[in-house]
Amino acid sequence: MIIAIISIISVAIVLLIASYFMTDKFKQLEDQLEQVSISSLQETYQLKRKIKVLEEELLVDESFVQPTEGYDTPLLREIKELHRLGYDTKSIAQQVNLDEYEVTSILNQF
Repeated sequence: MIIAIISIISVAIVLLIASYFMTDKFKQLEDQLEQVSISSLQETYQLKRKIKVLEEELLVDESFVQPTEGYDTPLLREIKELHRLGYDTKSIAQQVNLDEYEVTSILNQF
């Protein structure tokens, strides 16, 4: 009986000592998860920064594309005139060979 107790205690001590020298799998998983989290945050930040730059460029480009006040292109004058006469956007788009969406966006600008 004493031999069984001594052998169980010695096996427990050997296993306890061996557990300190083994690598911790959960610690490795936590480190990997932390690295993935950090890299995804960095990528998100970079994407937001790029989107902000693109939005600023688009805003600058739109200011150059819009005609100045008092200056209308012949196409713009025709669209305005047809709209003033009561034509709907679909028929205006057919007459000026544009998409209905483009006609609607032009009319919404003015």
